[in-house]
Amino acid sequence: MNIGSLRKDDPAYPASLRKHLEEQAPGRLFFLGKADLLGHKSLGLFCSIKCPGNIILKAYDLARAMREAGIPVIGGFHTPMERECLDLLLRGAQPVVICSARGLERMRPSREVSEGIQAGRVLLVSPFGPTPRRATAELAQKRNRLVAALADSAFVTHAAPGGKTEALCRGIIAMGKPLFTIDCPDNAKLLALGAKPVTVDDVAHQWCKERSA
Repeated sequence: MNIGSLRKDDPAYPASLRKHLEEQAPGRLFFLGKADLLGHKSLGLFCSIKCPGNIILKAYDLARAMREAGIPVIGGFHTPMERECLDLLLRGAQPVVICSARGLERMRPSREVSEGIQAGRVLLVSPFGPTPRRATAELAQKRNRLVAALADSAFVTHAAPGGKTEALCRGIIAMGKPLFTIDCPDNAKLLALGAKPVTVDDVAHQWCKERSA
């Protein structure tokens, strides 16, 4: 698979990056797969590194519901909960965009990801050239801001109070994008920030509502 790229002045470069990241928008995006998947309205998926046990099963059910509803999902899929959700999403037919916190040159996609790329429903994206060979906390933050800017709305399984994911959620809300989370006491801070509660039963309805807005 050959790595492609989009420069900031390319007509196919996502306008949402210029709008939301402005001068911090990457000068170039590198990708493996069909770049036009970036044109789909997508739901960003995020979760803190540590996720309370009472949220995990609900998150699995919501990931399955997203898959069955055919909702395009974008994320870094780096934290344990995000990776578990990715495994579930890759079993579906909906578009999935995976944003890396390092260069793509030395990446070895899993069989499921490679098959998805070949089928035209999975896209690997990175704002980084070949130099960063390992993901760092700083690069992960930049990657997450990229995901937030590309997504039309976001679903946050859990954000630890005062943590980086919570700060990202504040940024998503500041961008004017809808933010969803699981309605439970552990997510009270997110709900207080303005996140909308979502359940397995209404995730498809909420997505259709936001997509048509």
